[in-house]
Amino acid sequence: MSTTAPIRPRREGRRVAIATMVGTTIEWYDFFIYANTAALVFAQLFFEPLGAQAALLVSFATVGISFLFRPLGAIVAGHLGDRVGRRAMLVMTLVLMGAATTLIGLLPTYAAAGIVAPILLVLLRIVQGFSAGGEWGGAALMAVEHAPDGKRGLFGSAPQLGVPFGMLLASGVLAITTAVFGPDGFLEFGWRIPFLVGVVLLVVGFIIRRSVEESPVFLELRESKARSKMPLVELLRKHWWLVILVALTFAGNNAAGYMSTGGYVLSYATTVHGMDRTQILWCVTLASAVWACTTLFGGWLSDRWRSRRKVYLVGYALQILWAFPLFLLVDTQIVVMIAISLSAWMVSTGLTYGPQAAYFAEIFPSRVRYSGVSLSYALGAILGGAFAPTIATWLQQSTGWIGSVSIYLALMAAVSIAAVLVIKDRWGAPLIEREDSAPREPVAAH
Repeated sequence: MSTTAPIRPRREGRRVAIATMVGTTIEWYDFFIYANTAALVFAQLFFEPLGAQAALLVSFATVGISFLFRPLGAIVAGHLGDRVGRRAMLVMTLVLMGAATTLIGLLPTYAAAGIVAPILLVLLRIVQGFSAGGEWGGAALMAVEHAPDGKRGLFGSAPQLGVPFGMLLASGVLAITTAVFGPDGFLEFGWRIPFLVGVVLLVVGFIIRRSVEESPVFLELRESKARSKMPLVELLRKHWWLVILVALTFAGNNAAGYMSTGGYVLSYATTVHGMDRTQILWCVTLASAVWACTTLFGGWLSDRWRSRRKVYLVGYALQILWAFPLFLLVDTQIVVMIAISLSAWMVSTGLTYGPQAAYFAEIFPSRVRYSGVSLSYALGAILGGAFAPTIATWLQQSTGWIGSVSIYLALMAAVSIAAVLVIKDRWGAPLIEREDSAPREPVAAH
């Protein structure tokens, strides 16, 4: 008998992988379209009475506030995902995100509704953060728990691709909209179009996600009556330290991502060096495409090497090595050099992102797996990306030396390396614990 999850046809595994990738792409399209639009027009439309500078700060703050509600989404979706099923949570989080995005496109502005407008905007952003916190865990587990033996890394990289694809889609729709409407038209009405497009994507994603079968691991847990009654309580009582360690393995990757595709390099190049925004955006877009390719490669490589840890270590070692050249090339103010710098940076990011779904899924016991992977992911995002651009901006301004930001990124990678070395690499371990299985020992023996 196989020691892995029940065997399912490869066709279903591929269909689930595609479904998780499409759904996650839609989720992150919704998430990124808000961040991009907040940088462009929300300060004027919703927070203008605060004054230009304060309005811009508050507009960016609404982007960050969603991070604070990711753990709540992870807790709720994790509990229900371990109790009710993975597929139901995929559909629920997609509907929540899509509905919030569409409603943002229908909101009145401050000029039309006064203080009610920004309050509603913040509330809908909170819903987006809640949804993002619960969505990833379900997508990751569906892809990995349906994967054929020996291909969990490759299949698990499918939902990971949703982040770079979502950003590419959001950037493309936004670029087309701004080109069609022009600056004045975009401010007046055009900004709503990318949000209203979300309803079409929601319908497509809903149909695709409803069409896939439930995770075979969850079905076996349900049939054997092995589900935890209180998965979050069990997780925090028995594995709280593991949640922290796993979150730290993600923190370095998330910090790297939000420094590059998340806007810091764009801000640094345009404000400090006065470079053209459009040219830098094209560099970021190219880097996102590289990120997608290396994410897929990282997942495949973790299967090929029969080790998630080795791929993580290579990726984080490259992050440390490239932390200084990253900004040295940006400082040349040569567009081609910046494109090369960001693309090289995203190689390390992809290698530490591609194996993540399989890595997280193999670490946590099946009874509390959804809760474990979701909470670890949400906490890792807070420790890594939530404040990375703010910290980097403060370091650069206070020291006057961009190398301080490079040191910060290298230290984040070092912390993640330490966490990866402590956690046992469970490549190929059973996804369902059986009575004759070896005891789960998540910490590496040295």
